[in-house]
Amino acid sequence: MTTVAKGSPRTNPLVSHQGQISNPTDIWRRRLLIGIVIAYASVLILAPLVSLVSGAFAKGFGAIISALSQPDVFAAFKLTLYIAFITVAVHALFGTLLAWMLVRYDFPGRRILNGFIDLPFAVSPVVVGYMLLLVFGRNGPLAPILETLGIKVAFSVPGMILATLFVTLPFMARELIPVLESFGLEQEQAAATLGASGWQTFWRVTFPALRWGFIYGVILTFARALGEFGAVLVVGGGVQGRTETATLFIYRALDERQYVGAYSAALVLGLLSLVLVVGTELLRRREE
Repeated sequence: MTTVAKGSPRTNPLVSHQGQISNPTDIWRRRLLIGIVIAYASVLILAPLVSLVSGAFAKGFGAIISALSQPDVFAAFKLTLYIAFITVAVHALFGTLLAWMLVRYDFPGRRILNGFIDLPFAVSPVVVGYMLLLVFGRNGPLAPILETLGIKVAFSVPGMILATLFVTLPFMARELIPVLESFGLEQEQAAATLGASGWQTFWRVTFPALRWGFIYGVILTFARALGEFGAVLVVGGGVQGRTETATLFIYRALDERQYVGAYSAALVLGLLSLVLVVGTELLRRREE
């Protein structure tokens, strides 16, 4: 039978989890700090979620099903998923290549490019949409070329995809760059010494080490693409049934006082993002 010594961290509240003895003042400070953090997270996260759920279920579950079954809602979610999947596919390839290039190669302008990756964090999505209109709009410098090719970017889905690609640019690279930096070159060089090709080295040696960074980058990119609003509103116009995404539908439904539909669509988007992020974290912990 195992006994716990008197004064151990399991029995003595004055002993921290690191084995250090704490005085009562430190304990109260720690509890106060924890309380402040919990209150902060509750105000920013839990309170909006509770309000969202209560608003969606205000008229019962049947009203939610009825609101989400409308053709315009279905079309909005279909377009949202379409843009999100294209965004993830593009960044999964080029975001990985970008991170690889910034870590493995030294070239002129490398630091400038590395800084530009974070530009979407600093620039408002509305400004992004407006810049795309200036470039691809009717009076933009690329308008004659696009018109000749029969390609429409402004106020159409391609423009919305470009806007979403821009605002989601940092996530894949910022998840992969630290992993690549910590991975080093030793294992890759060993694989090359044993005769592995570049593709074999990447697929069998490098990618397994990057796996969770890659998965997190994909999940964050997908979740961000689902929730994009400002850029797609400006460059797409929010035309119902054509360029209206789920977030734009929520905006229109609130403006038209269709509160159940707005709350229901917002709840679906929030739950989808939450399930993706939490599910990925649980899967990672299970494998560890």
